[in-house]
Amino acid sequence: MVKTPAAKPVRKPPAKAPAKSADADAPAAKAKSAVLPEEGSNHPRPRDPQRHEATADELLHFYKEMLLIRRFEERAGQLYGLGLIGGFCHLYIGQEAVAVGLQSALTPGKDSVITGYRDHGHMLAYGIDPKVIMAELTGRGAGISRGKGGSMHMFSTEHKFYGGHGIVGAQVALGAGLAFGHKYTEDGGVCMAYFGDGAANQGQVYESFNMAALWKLPIIFVIENNGYAMGTKVSRSSAETEFYRRGDSFRIPGMQVNGMDVLEVRGAAEAALEYVRGGNGPLLMELKTYRYRGHSMSDPAKYRSREEVQNMKDNSDPIEAAKAELLKMGVSEEAMKTIDKDIRKLVSEAADFAETSPEPDPSDLYTDVLVEQY
Repeated sequence: MVKTPAAKPVRKPPAKAPAKSADADAPAAKAKSAVLPEEGSNHPRPRDPQRHEATADELLHFYKEMLLIRRFEERAGQLYGLGLIGGFCHLYIGQEAVAVGLQSALTPGKDSVITGYRDHGHMLAYGIDPKVIMAELTGRGAGISRGKGGSMHMFSTEHKFYGGHGIVGAQVALGAGLAFGHKYTEDGGVCMAYFGDGAANQGQVYESFNMAALWKLPIIFVIENNGYAMGTKVSRSSAETEFYRRGDSFRIPGMQVNGMDVLEVRGAAEAALEYVRGGNGPLLMELKTYRYRGHSMSDPAKYRSREEVQNMKDNSDPIEAAKAELLKMGVSEEAMKTIDKDIRKLVSEAADFAETSPEPDPSDLYTDVLVEQY
Protein backbone atom coordinates (compact mmCIF):
# COMPACT_ATOMS: atom_id res chain seq x y z
CA MET A 1 0.00 0.00 0.00
CA VAL A 2 1.32 3.42 -0.92
CA LYS A 3 1.45 5.76 2.02
CA THR A 4 0.48 9.37 1.68
CA PRO A 5 3.24 11.61 3.00
CA ALA A 6 2.39 13.57 6.10
CA ALA A 7 1.35 17.13 5.50
CA LYS A 8 4.15 19.65 6.04
CA PRO A 9 3.62 22.33 8.66
CA VAL A 10 2.66 25.68 7.19
CA ARG A 11 5.32 28.35 7.74
CA LYS A 12 4.42 31.96 8.08
CA PRO A 13 6.24 34.28 5.71
CA PRO A 14 8.88 36.49 7.35
CA ALA A 15 7.85 39.97 8.32
CA LYS A 16 8.58 42.56 5.65
CA ALA A 17 11.36 45.04 6.26
CA PRO A 18 10.24 48.65 6.59
CA ALA A 19 10.15 50.46 3.26
CA LYS A 20 12.94 52.87 2.42
CA SER A 21 12.25 56.53 1.98
CA ALA A 22 11.90 57.69 -1.60
CA ASP A 23 15.35 59.27 -1.71
CA ALA A 24 17.24 56.66 0.32
CA ASP A 25 19.23 55.43 -2.68
CA ALA A 26 19.35 58.69 -4.61
CA PRO A 27 22.94 59.66 -5.51
CA ALA A 28 24.28 62.81 -3.88
CA ALA A 29 24.86 65.84 -6.07
CA LYS A 30 28.55 65.93 -5.08
CA ALA A 31 31.09 63.26 -5.96
CA LYS A 32 31.13 60.54 -3.33
CA SER A 33 33.24 57.56 -2.37
CA ALA A 34 31.98 54.00 -1.97
CA VAL A 35 31.95 52.26 1.40
CA LEU A 36 34.59 49.56 1.65
CA PRO A 37 33.34 46.05 2.51
CA GLU A 38 35.04 45.99 5.91
CA GLU A 39 34.26 48.73 8.39
CA GLY A 40 37.38 49.82 10.22
CA SER A 41 39.65 48.41 7.54
CA ASN A 42 43.08 50.03 7.34
CA HIS A 43 42.98 49.85 3.55
CA PRO A 44 43.80 53.35 2.25
CA ARG A 45 41.08 55.51 0.77
CA PRO A 46 41.18 58.46 -1.60
CA ARG A 47 40.39 61.87 -0.21
CA ASP A 48 36.91 63.23 -0.83
CA PRO A 49 36.96 64.98 -4.21
CA GLN A 50 36.19 68.67 -4.45
CA ARG A 51 34.90 70.60 -7.46
CA HIS A 52 37.88 72.07 -9.28
CA GLU A 53 38.32 75.82 -8.87
CA ALA A 54 39.27 76.87 -12.37
CA THR A 55 40.54 80.22 -13.57
CA ALA A 56 38.73 81.85 -16.48
CA ASP A 57 41.53 80.77 -18.84
CA GLU A 58 41.41 77.19 -17.63
CA LEU A 59 37.63 76.90 -17.90
CA LEU A 60 37.82 78.53 -21.32
CA HIS A 61 40.22 75.79 -22.40
CA PHE A 62 37.82 73.09 -21.14
CA TYR A 63 34.97 74.84 -22.93
CA LYS A 64 36.88 74.86 -26.23
CA GLU A 65 37.77 71.19 -25.89
CA MET A 66 34.17 70.18 -25.21
CA LEU A 67 32.88 72.35 -28.04
CA LEU A 68 35.41 70.82 -30.43
CA ILE A 69 34.15 67.34 -29.57
CA ARG A 70 30.51 68.44 -29.99
CA ARG A 71 31.06 70.10 -33.39
CA PHE A 72 33.31 67.28 -34.60
CA GLU A 73 30.71 64.64 -33.73
CA GLU A 74 27.93 66.64 -35.34
CA ARG A 75 29.95 66.77 -38.57
CA ALA A 76 30.77 63.06 -38.31
CA GLY A 77 27.04 62.38 -38.12
CA GLN A 78 26.52 64.40 -41.30
CA LEU A 79 29.29 62.54 -43.15
CA TYR A 80 27.80 59.23 -42.05
CA GLY A 81 24.44 60.29 -43.48
CA LEU A 82 26.17 61.12 -46.79
CA GLY A 83 27.70 57.65 -46.93
CA LEU A 84 31.27 58.88 -46.43
CA ILE A 85 31.65 56.94 -43.17
CA GLY A 86 31.02 53.21 -43.35
CA GLY A 87 30.36 50.57 -40.72
CA PHE A 88 29.34 51.65 -37.25
CA CYS A 89 29.70 55.13 -35.80
CA HIS A 90 29.05 55.92 -32.12
CA LEU A 91 28.84 59.62 -31.28
CA TYR A 92 29.94 61.19 -27.97
CA ILE A 93 27.48 64.10 -28.01
CA GLY A 94 26.41 64.92 -24.44
CA GLN A 95 29.28 63.14 -22.71
CA GLU A 96 32.03 65.67 -23.50
CA ALA A 97 32.70 66.71 -19.89
CA VAL A 98 33.83 63.19 -18.96
CA ALA A 99 36.76 62.85 -21.36
CA VAL A 100 37.79 66.52 -21.08
CA GLY A 101 37.58 66.64 -17.28
CA LEU A 102 39.45 63.39 -16.75
CA GLN A 103 42.10 63.58 -19.43
CA SER A 104 42.98 67.20 -18.72
CA ALA A 105 44.40 65.90 -15.42
CA LEU A 106 46.62 63.27 -17.07
CA THR A 107 50.27 63.75 -18.01
CA PRO A 108 50.63 63.46 -21.82
CA GLY A 109 53.34 61.04 -22.91
CA LYS A 110 53.36 59.40 -19.48
CA ASP A 111 49.83 58.18 -18.77
CA SER A 112 47.92 55.85 -21.07
CA VAL A 113 44.26 55.78 -22.17
CA ILE A 114 42.14 52.94 -23.52
CA THR A 115 38.43 52.93 -24.30
CA GLY A 116 35.64 51.18 -26.19
CA TYR A 117 34.18 51.99 -29.57
CA ARG A 118 32.74 55.44 -28.62
CA ASP A 119 36.26 56.80 -28.91
CA HIS A 120 36.42 59.97 -31.04
CA GLY A 121 35.88 62.29 -28.07
CA HIS A 122 38.64 60.68 -26.01
CA MET A 123 41.13 61.14 -28.84
CA LEU A 124 40.22 64.80 -29.30
CA ALA A 125 40.45 65.36 -25.53
CA TYR A 126 43.98 63.94 -25.65
CA GLY A 127 45.03 66.58 -28.17
CA ILE A 128 45.14 64.38 -31.27
CA ASP A 129 44.74 66.21 -34.60
CA PRO A 130 41.08 66.32 -35.75
CA LYS A 131 42.22 65.87 -39.35
CA VAL A 132 43.73 62.41 -38.85
CA ILE A 133 40.74 61.35 -36.74
CA MET A 134 38.26 62.43 -39.43
CA ALA A 135 40.42 60.81 -42.11
CA GLU A 136 40.28 57.56 -40.16
CA LEU A 137 36.50 57.80 -39.87
CA THR A 138 36.27 58.03 -43.67
CA GLY A 139 38.74 55.17 -44.22
CA ARG A 140 41.53 57.25 -45.76
CA GLY A 141 45.21 56.41 -45.84
CA ALA A 142 46.02 59.60 -43.93
CA GLY A 143 43.94 58.37 -40.99
CA ILE A 144 45.53 57.71 -37.64
CA SER A 145 45.16 53.94 -38.18
CA ARG A 146 45.83 54.25 -41.95
CA GLY A 147 42.15 53.92 -42.67
CA LYS A 148 42.02 50.35 -41.38
CA GLY A 149 40.42 50.97 -38.01
CA GLY A 150 37.58 53.31 -38.86
CA SER A 151 35.36 54.74 -36.15
CA MET A 152 35.74 51.95 -33.60
CA HIS A 153 39.44 51.04 -33.74
CA MET A 154 41.62 54.12 -33.57
CA PHE A 155 45.10 53.89 -32.12
CA SER A 156 48.13 56.08 -31.40
CA THR A 157 51.16 54.73 -29.55
CA GLU A 158 52.73 58.20 -29.91
CA HIS A 159 50.03 59.62 -27.66
CA LYS A 160 49.72 56.45 -25.53
CA PHE A 161 46.15 56.06 -26.74
CA TYR A 162 45.51 52.35 -27.17
CA GLY A 163 42.03 52.22 -28.74
CA GLY A 164 39.13 52.11 -29.66
CA HIS A 165 37.93 48.47 -29.18
CA GLY A 166 34.84 46.87 -30.68
CA ILE A 167 34.48 43.93 -28.28
CA VAL A 168 32.37 45.02 -25.31
CA GLY A 169 34.49 45.12 -22.14
CA ALA A 170 37.64 43.75 -23.78
CA GLN A 171 39.50 47.03 -23.29
CA VAL A 172 39.26 46.69 -19.49
CA ALA A 173 41.51 43.62 -19.41
CA LEU A 174 43.87 45.30 -21.88
CA GLY A 175 43.91 48.36 -19.64
CA ALA A 176 45.00 46.18 -16.73
CA GLY A 177 47.83 44.99 -18.96
CA LEU A 178 48.85 48.58 -19.74
CA ALA A 179 48.83 49.34 -16.01
CA PHE A 180 51.01 46.28 -15.40
CA GLY A 181 53.41 47.72 -17.97
CA HIS A 182 53.54 51.04 -16.11
CA LYS A 183 54.29 49.25 -12.86
CA TYR A 184 56.83 46.86 -14.37
CA THR A 185 58.84 49.64 -16.06
CA GLU A 186 58.40 51.99 -13.09
CA ASP A 187 57.66 54.88 -15.46
CA GLY A 188 55.23 56.52 -13.03
CA GLY A 189 52.35 56.32 -15.49
CA VAL A 190 48.71 55.55 -14.81
CA CYS A 191 46.26 53.86 -17.18
CA MET A 192 42.75 55.25 -17.54
CA ALA A 193 40.42 52.52 -18.83
CA TYR A 194 36.95 53.62 -19.96
CA PHE A 195 33.91 51.38 -20.35
CA GLY A 196 30.14 51.78 -20.24
CA ASP A 197 27.36 50.69 -17.92
CA GLY A 198 26.58 47.78 -20.28
CA ALA A 199 30.18 46.58 -20.35
CA ALA A 200 30.24 46.76 -16.55
CA ASN A 201 28.29 43.48 -16.51
CA GLN A 202 30.94 41.56 -18.46
CA GLY A 203 32.80 38.83 -16.61
CA GLN A 204 36.27 39.82 -17.80
CA VAL A 205 35.77 43.20 -16.12
CA TYR A 206 35.72 41.53 -12.70
CA GLU A 207 38.69 39.33 -13.51
CA SER A 208 40.54 42.55 -14.32
CA PHE A 209 39.38 44.14 -11.04
CA ASN A 210 40.73 41.17 -9.10
CA MET A 211 44.13 41.15 -10.76
CA ALA A 212 44.50 44.93 -10.56
CA ALA A 213 43.71 44.91 -6.85
CA LEU A 214 45.90 41.89 -6.15
CA TRP A 215 48.92 43.44 -7.83
CA LYS A 216 48.11 47.05 -6.90
CA LEU A 217 48.19 48.17 -10.50
CA PRO A 218 48.12 51.91 -11.32
CA ILE A 219 44.78 52.01 -13.12
CA ILE A 220 41.60 54.07 -12.91
CA PHE A 221 38.56 52.13 -14.09
CA VAL A 222 36.11 54.67 -15.55
CA ILE A 223 32.46 53.66 -16.02
CA GLU A 224 30.68 56.14 -18.27
CA ASN A 225 27.12 55.52 -17.11
CA ASN A 226 24.95 57.20 -19.74
CA GLY A 227 21.84 55.37 -18.55
CA TYR A 228 21.44 52.91 -21.41
CA ALA A 229 23.29 49.74 -22.43
CA MET A 230 22.58 50.12 -26.15
CA GLY A 231 18.77 50.37 -25.88
CA THR A 232 18.29 48.84 -22.43
CA LYS A 233 17.84 51.08 -19.42
CA VAL A 234 20.27 50.47 -16.56
CA SER A 235 17.51 49.53 -14.12
CA ARG A 236 16.43 46.69 -16.42
CA SER A 237 19.90 45.21 -16.98
CA SER A 238 21.83 45.72 -13.73
CA ALA A 239 21.00 44.37 -10.29
CA GLU A 240 23.38 46.93 -8.73
CA THR A 241 22.78 50.26 -10.43
CA GLU A 242 25.22 52.17 -8.23
CA PHE A 243 28.22 51.24 -10.36
CA TYR A 244 30.78 52.93 -8.14
CA ARG A 245 30.16 50.08 -5.65
CA ARG A 246 31.14 47.40 -8.14
CA GLY A 247 34.72 47.23 -6.87
CA ASP A 248 33.82 46.75 -3.18
CA SER A 249 34.38 42.99 -3.11
CA PHE A 250 37.91 43.56 -4.45
CA ARG A 251 38.58 46.37 -1.95
CA ILE A 252 38.71 48.87 -4.79
CA PRO A 253 37.32 52.22 -3.60
CA GLY A 254 34.83 53.98 -5.83
CA MET A 255 33.62 57.47 -6.62
CA GLN A 256 30.35 58.54 -8.17
CA VAL A 257 30.67 61.83 -10.04
CA ASN A 258 28.36 64.18 -11.91
CA GLY A 259 29.72 63.61 -15.40
CA MET A 260 27.81 66.58 -16.82
CA ASP A 261 29.95 69.09 -14.91
CA VAL A 262 33.49 69.36 -16.27
CA LEU A 263 34.83 70.96 -13.08
CA GLU A 264 33.40 68.24 -10.85
CA VAL A 265 34.96 65.67 -13.15
CA ARG A 266 38.32 67.43 -13.07
CA GLY A 267 38.27 67.68 -9.28
CA ALA A 268 37.44 63.98 -8.95
CA ALA A 269 40.20 63.12 -11.44
CA GLU A 270 42.76 64.94 -9.30
CA ALA A 271 41.74 62.99 -6.17
CA ALA A 272 41.76 59.70 -8.10
CA LEU A 273 45.19 60.27 -9.64
CA GLU A 274 46.63 61.32 -6.30
CA TYR A 275 45.42 58.03 -4.79
CA VAL A 276 46.63 55.79 -7.62
CA ARG A 277 50.00 57.54 -8.07
CA GLY A 278 50.52 57.04 -4.34
CA GLY A 279 50.93 53.30 -4.94
CA ASN A 280 47.56 52.34 -3.47
CA GLY A 281 46.37 50.31 -6.43
CA PRO A 282 43.28 50.73 -8.62
CA LEU A 283 40.30 53.01 -8.19
CA LEU A 284 36.83 52.90 -9.76
CA MET A 285 35.00 56.00 -10.99
CA GLU A 286 31.37 56.10 -12.08
CA LEU A 287 30.60 59.14 -14.20
CA LYS A 288 26.87 59.83 -14.39
CA THR A 289 26.43 61.19 -17.90
CA TYR A 290 24.01 61.11 -20.84
CA ARG A 291 24.19 60.70 -24.60
CA TYR A 292 21.84 62.77 -26.73
CA ARG A 293 22.00 60.54 -29.79
CA GLY A 294 21.25 56.85 -30.19
CA HIS A 295 23.73 54.14 -29.28
CA SER A 296 25.07 54.34 -32.83
CA MET A 297 24.05 56.12 -36.01
CA SER A 298 21.77 53.21 -36.89
CA ASP A 299 19.83 53.54 -33.60
CA PRO A 300 16.66 55.71 -33.72
CA ALA A 301 16.56 55.66 -29.87
CA LYS A 302 12.82 55.02 -29.63
CA TYR A 303 13.28 53.45 -26.19
CA ARG A 304 13.25 56.90 -24.56
CA SER A 305 11.03 59.94 -24.94
CA ARG A 306 11.92 63.19 -26.64
CA GLU A 307 10.97 64.93 -23.41
CA GLU A 308 13.63 63.00 -21.51
CA VAL A 309 16.37 63.98 -23.94
CA GLN A 310 15.21 67.60 -24.13
CA ASN A 311 15.13 67.86 -20.35
CA MET A 312 18.80 66.83 -20.19
CA LYS A 313 19.74 69.31 -22.91
CA ASP A 314 17.87 72.13 -21.18
CA ASN A 315 19.04 71.48 -17.62
CA SER A 316 22.27 69.47 -17.66
CA ASP A 317 24.22 70.25 -20.83
CA PRO A 318 27.94 70.40 -19.92
CA ILE A 319 28.84 72.94 -22.59
CA GLU A 320 26.02 75.34 -21.77
CA ALA A 321 26.86 75.06 -18.06
CA ALA A 322 30.50 75.97 -18.73
CA LYS A 323 29.40 78.84 -20.97
CA ALA A 324 27.16 80.23 -18.21
CA GLU A 325 30.07 80.18 -15.75
CA LEU A 326 32.37 81.88 -18.24
CA LEU A 327 29.85 84.66 -18.77
CA LYS A 328 29.78 85.21 -15.00
CA MET A 329 33.61 85.37 -15.04
CA GLY A 330 33.46 88.22 -17.55
CA VAL A 331 33.96 86.41 -20.86
CA SER A 332 31.73 88.16 -23.40
CA GLU A 333 28.99 86.61 -25.53
CA GLU A 334 30.82 87.93 -28.59
CA ALA A 335 33.98 86.04 -27.58
CA MET A 336 31.91 82.85 -27.26
CA LYS A 337 30.53 83.30 -30.77
CA THR A 338 34.04 83.80 -32.12
CA ILE A 339 35.21 80.57 -30.42
CA ASP A 340 32.32 78.62 -31.94
CA LYS A 341 33.05 80.09 -35.37
CA ASP A 342 36.75 79.16 -35.13
CA ILE A 343 35.96 75.61 -34.02
CA ARG A 344 33.43 75.12 -36.82
CA LYS A 345 36.13 76.23 -39.26
CA LEU A 346 38.62 73.76 -37.72
CA VAL A 347 36.13 70.91 -38.04
CA SER A 348 35.24 71.92 -41.60
CA GLU A 349 38.94 71.82 -42.53
CA ALA A 350 39.24 68.37 -40.97
CA ALA A 351 36.27 67.15 -43.03
CA ASP A 352 37.71 68.64 -46.23
CA PHE A 353 41.07 67.02 -45.50
CA ALA A 354 39.37 63.65 -45.02
CA GLU A 355 37.26 63.90 -48.16
CA THR A 356 40.22 64.89 -50.36
CA SER A 357 42.72 62.38 -48.94
CA PRO A 358 43.24 59.23 -51.01
CA GLU A 359 42.07 55.82 -49.87
CA PRO A 360 44.75 53.31 -48.84
CA ASP A 361 46.55 51.45 -51.58
CA PRO A 362 45.09 47.95 -52.08
CA SER A 363 48.49 46.49 -51.17
CA ASP A 364 47.96 47.81 -47.63
CA LEU A 365 45.53 44.95 -47.09
CA TYR A 366 48.59 42.75 -46.52
CA THR A 367 50.51 45.05 -44.17
CA ASP A 368 50.32 45.22 -40.37
CA VAL A 369 48.81 41.73 -40.28
CA LEU A 370 51.79 39.82 -38.90
CA VAL A 371 54.94 40.96 -37.12
CA GLU A 372 57.86 38.58 -37.51
CA GLN A 373 60.53 38.67 -34.84
CA TYR A 374 64.00 37.34 -35.54
